Amino acid sequence: MRLDIRLAPWLALLLCLAAPTVTAADDSDEATLRQLKEVLWPKAYAEQDVVLLDSILADEFRLIDADGNWFTKGDELDYIRNNPPGYDSLVFRIKRLEVFENGTAIVAGEGTVRSRDSAGSYVSTYQSTNVLIKRDGRWRAISSHVSGVKRVASDSSGS
Repeated sequence: MRLDIRLAPWLALLLCLAAPTVTAADDSDEATLRQLKEVLWPKAYAEQDVVLLDSILADEFRLIDADGNWFTKGDELDYIRNNPPGYDSLVFRIKRLEVFENGTAIVAGEGTVRSRDSAGSYVSTYQSTNVLIKRDGRWRAISSHVSGVKRVASDSSGS
């Protein structure tokens, strides 16, 4: 079967129309997701802000922790309500952020927690992948998975 040369311009136009495009809305979504994951989510845990975390997590949210345990949105809200943060700082750095045309996003990266206990100061790192959906113009997390938790002693100078 040979392609009729007269169809080539139409085929090119169709391919251009079908290709995903980056729009200002995509940039806005990426900025919103960065703010949500790197600023608001850590803030909710650090400040035991149940209202903020409730606004981030969808009702059907599920978390799988590094040990393979499953938790619901209610479990997470109860956890931050009843457990003051036992760390000095939490920083999350995004390594992957993809927004899909169907209103779904993947945000993955590495968290760094600086803390201290009776053995001294330490730094923990973990990997996390989150799936978010956009409903009524707002991004909400429906899934989180944590893995690769590592703890390393650090000196008291903070370096």
